[in-house]
Amino acid sequence: MRNVNQICVKMRPIESREYIKPLKEIILELFGTDGVRGKAGKKVSAVNAMRLAMATGIYFKQFARTNKILVGKDTRRSGYMIENAIVSGLTAVGFDVIQIGPMPTPAIAFLTANMRCDAGIMISASHNPYYDNGIKFFDWYGNKLNREKEKEIEAIYADDAQIEAAQVTDKEIGKSKRIDDVVGRYIVHIKNSFPVTTTLWGKRVVIDCANGAGYIVGPTILQELGADVVVLGDKPNGFNINEGCGAMHPEYLAKAVLEYRADVGIALDGDADRLVMVDEKGDVVDGDKLMGVLAVHLKNQGALKGEGMVATVMSNQGLDEYLASQGLTLHRSAVGDKNVVEMMQKNGMNFGGEQSGHVIFSDYAKTGDGISSALQALAYLVDTEQKASEAFNPYESYPQLLVNLLVEEKRDFDTIDGLDDLKTKVESLGMRHLFRYSGTENKIRLLLEGKDEKKLEEMMEECKTFFKGALA
Repeated sequence: MRNVNQICVKMRPIESREYIKPLKEIILELFGTDGVRGKAGKKVSAVNAMRLAMATGIYFKQFARTNKILVGKDTRRSGYMIENAIVSGLTAVGFDVIQIGPMPTPAIAFLTANMRCDAGIMISASHNPYYDNGIKFFDWYGNKLNREKEKEIEAIYADDAQIEAAQVTDKEIGKSKRIDDVVGRYIVHIKNSFPVTTTLWGKRVVIDCANGAGYIVGPTILQELGADVVVLGDKPNGFNINEGCGAMHPEYLAKAVLEYRADVGIALDGDADRLVMVDEKGDVVDGDKLMGVLAVHLKNQGALKGEGMVATVMSNQGLDEYLASQGLTLHRSAVGDKNVVEMMQKNGMNFGGEQSGHVIFSDYAKTGDGISSALQALAYLVDTEQKASEAFNPYESYPQLLVNLLVEEKRDFDTIDGLDDLKTKVESLGMRHLFRYSGTENKIRLLLEGKDEKKLEEMMEECKTFFKGALA
């Protein structure tokens, strides 16, 4: 099962007479689970992007050390429009901007800290179709902003007076420059996460770059480490990002793995922060099982901190039981890789991730990094001399069903009559449930997990009927 997230946001400047109600709406809707995301040219427009950049610049001014902000993007056509708007907004409040073009999201996190910038901005809608775009933010350490910092930016965004007052003049206006050679820094950084005595010689690897931000970095690293590399999805044209390829469509990769008789397949998403793997048989590797195997491997190497790992509430109970059998503890966070990272930091852990493919080795990356995670999985295959189908299938998962339903409004669960009774019935059947609204679009996600697949299907139909009636 894979969790597909998309983000819908409502962003627009507001007039003074609208402050009371619209301000509340904006503050609630500006940021989702991973930055700001929506349809390019509408919800993520040039005007809104410039205003958001100004608000972000105002926020970071109080902490500025170098007066520089790094800006990268994925391969969407709309990235040109949004990038220019962001540069205008940041320079308008006095920041200097470094533009580095198409780069993976984790590269922005790394380079922000490496280049001593006060903040980093990534323009990407991740796994969403080309017509969407988004904006992600990183602090000077390369960490994604927590909810409290996002709220501060939202408040500034909605404050006309503060936005107008922050516009600088004369010599205080910032400047921008484009740097095209920083990709080498990131390549070296990621290669350093791979054991120096290990090579991928003799391994045939298919990598699907989703026509996204990892289309140069991913294949280059694998080739330099000695792999026989077959490359897919490396011809971005501004509109084909994630289109029938990449982590969202691993069937394309699976077919190529079988065709080329590869040892393993690697699929990235549009901004290369997600990893989906395919074994030599053409089967998609379960994200929970991959994380479980790598957690135990880190433990056996003496490299795992905190005697466990962090996953989200979406992860299978089978992962929990497998880790427990290995003397490890599973900690569950809210959905979103930044929530995983926050819990890892809180508990002194260095490994975690999401079932959907965001795998975080905090010793090497501050956020999900599809390429770095792939290297750790490949190193494990080399070290154990196992086939992928054997190495990444250590336990039996509980059957899970995930259904996404479109909703007209996201009503507070406490106001939905009969929901408590529905939950009680689900629990009485020995099933685990998770009902939550998407943080990225107008959908509710219904997750059921249990031992009896037939009963799961029956119960899911009942849940679908209930929520369709309650949220129509």
